[in-house]
Amino acid sequence: MGQQHLAGPVVTVALVEDHQVVVDGVRSWFAPPTPVELVAQGPTIESVRGAAADVLLLDLNLNGTMVVDRVAELCAGGQRVIVFSEHEEPEIVRKVLDAGASAFIGKGRATRESCLETILEVAADRPTVTPPMAQAIATDEGPHRPQLSDKERAALLYWFQSMSKASVAARMGIKERTVRQYIDRARVKYAAAGRPAPTKEKLLICAIQDGLVRPDEVTVYTSLAAQTPADRQE
Repeated sequence: MGQQHLAGPVVTVALVEDHQVVVDGVRSWFAPPTPVELVAQGPTIESVRGAAADVLLLDLNLNGTMVVDRVAELCAGGQRVIVFSEHEEPEIVRKVLDAGASAFIGKGRATRESCLETILEVAADRPTVTPPMAQAIATDEGPHRPQLSDKERAALLYWFQSMSKASVAARMGIKERTVRQYIDRARVKYAAAGRPAPTKEKLLICAIQDGLVRPDEVTVYTSLAAQTPADRQE
């Protein structure tokens, strides 16, 4: 996290945005005593590369070019990405979420309070659902059966095989917090579909019911009996 603040640690943000009026507006949102600090900003992804920020706030249309295909690359590098865009079409929202984005904030309806709340939730690696995300999930084909990305499914499968989240991260070549994001995002999708899965066992049942995981793929899962109740509630 960033430097200390009167109310606790400051969450640091890097902003990729090519319109100065938007940059100025976002900077005003983060003015003290807000526990969020803008530590880097630029009109391209490369202009903020290397910035020590807890969260990357990313516009999708930079200098007339859509950068949806860059989201997966940023997330694979361990960056917490929040897309901040006027392009709120459900298919675009689903695409960036499947690529690993932690959240999607629509410019058209964002408020200072909602933006700050989303940033703080993402920085703490807690699942969050914004209005564009809820709409994208609700309008997905077959909302009763959430569409998980390949990486979300892989993370769940390894986790179901009794791997710790740290082991899953090592197996997938990603950070442990990214594994937590994949698992939490799967839970968010099931909750939005009216099938909450707060425990590991419930999430496994849902995944098997939907054909996302085959029973023979999780044979090691029986060893969960040796885990503590706290482990099984993760």
